Amino acid sequence: MALARVLVVEDDSAIRRGVRDALEFAGYTVLEAADGRQGFEVASSAEIDMVLLDIYMPRRDGLSVMEELRRVRPGLPVIFLTAKGEAEDRVRGLRLGADDYIVKPFNAGELLARVEAVLRRSAERPKPLQRLSVDGRTIDFERREATLADGRKVVLAQREAEVLEYLASNRGRAISRDELLQRVWGVDPRGMQTRTVDMAIARLREQLGDDPTNPTVVVTVRGKGYMLGARRPMRMGHEDGPQADMDDLRGVRPAGGRRSGLGHVAGAQPRAAGAGRPGLGQAAGGGASGVVADGRPPQPPDRG
Repeated sequence: MALARVLVVEDDSAIRRGVRDALEFAGYTVLEAADGRQGFEVASSAEIDMVLLDIYMPRRDGLSVMEELRRVRPGLPVIFLTAKGEAEDRVRGLRLGADDYIVKPFNAGELLARVEAVLRRSAERPKPLQRLSVDGRTIDFERREATLADGRKVVLAQREAEVLEYLASNRGRAISRDELLQRVWGVDPRGMQTRTVDMAIARLREQLGDDPTNPTVVVTVRGKGYMLGARRPMRMGHEDGPQADMDDLRGVRPAGGRRSGLGHVAGAQPRAAGAGRPGLGQAAGGGASGVVADGRPPQPPDRG
């Protein structure tokens, strides 16, 4: 029985043949492509489990293949085949979403070990979401349809649905605007000044009936970006604070203050735990998980 189906995209016929022989001997099924354009066509349409992708090829280079492949098949594992002097390209490839790379020349043992390791990690990746329930709303991603708390159904725009799905797939982690631009829009955010992400979030909140002044579905994490379904933080040191929230519980609005409209004080500010950046020769790792610490709700006022 074949272990997995691997596509080898390499313009050097001798290297391609050697890689194919090593994989087939180990029990893998191998598909081949001799240039970047053919490689992308096969990778985007065929039933495969992994791509081994050269960087410098005729007709289309591996980095542009990788960038577009992440848009159409974001979960497909990719290992770059690189030359010794391509350090900057390896770094760029990892940032585009490659799982690992292997430097030419390499032996069959190293190749097979890296293929096995990446396939093992990819088996643990979460599958694409089909449904999501959050704060009284249910989202069907296949139909791009949201059922709101009052029973109304709303069809989400394609881009807003993609943003929500990406946030849901990384639940508990604050996602930066740059990451959303790269992963959802498929553009390089470096040097860009754009409100594209913020406008999409605003439209998404409107479609979901998520109050932009006090959102509970797509929450803004100050200085970091957006995350899904975090509780509203208690705003210490701002014009609203614990006392303002307690006054809201009592039905009192302080003079000159803003009313939160919540019946409880939420927990502490969510924070995204940082993750170390992968070094050269290491596979790109997973994202960090955010931690939300819930505070104790205040006791109701004594009405006696």
